[in-house]
Amino acid sequence: MKLKTKCTIGLLLFVISAWLFTKGSEFAYSQKPIDYAHWLNLIGAVLLIFFNFIFPKNKIGIIASFLTTLGVIGHIGLNTIDFISWSFGNDVEGRGNFFNQLASTPSIAFPFVYVGPSLLFLGLSIHALNFFKSNMIGSILTISGAVFTGLGHFLWDERIYAAKGCTLFALGLILILNKLDKKTNKTLHNNGSRCTSP
Repeated sequence: MKLKTKCTIGLLLFVISAWLFTKGSEFAYSQKPIDYAHWLNLIGAVLLIFFNFIFPKNKIGIIASFLTTLGVIGHIGLNTIDFISWSFGNDVEGRGNFFNQLASTPSIAFPFVYVGPSLLFLGLSIHALNFFKSNMIGSILTISGAVFTGLGHFLWDERIYAAKGCTLFALGLILILNKLDKKTNKTLHNNGSRCTSP
């Protein structure tokens, strides 16, 4: 499977999960037999690490790759926490105690809830800066989508805005991917190398 395909699938799953999250906590905790929303989010986030193998390896790219990797790790941790909270089912009190314990443990809460997951958006937005001149629309959509997602989560506390931001973010990255292929007329391979398409 091409790296571009893996990245595109990751973005698609990431966006689907963001819209599933707009249905609220009651929906999330009632999913059976598994927590589909968070599984989609987890798989999507992990696939997004392949952007590190496609995008340039210059100074900006190295910083972006590091942050993107930390962001993927943050999402793995966040989804693990969400899987545990989903396992409480209708035990609202037990889930509340779990979240209280989590909030009182900064060494877990900060890297896996408050800060870590956001680094995925930051890292990929910095990657997008490499294409600001060659693909301004894609770069602007990626960066503005990341900002909009952050505002939706942390300032407005509205999942619908976060989902819209995530959609813009993904659209921007897809535009960059497509322009990248058209510009180079090359195929991206699993090892990150490029060769001319037949």
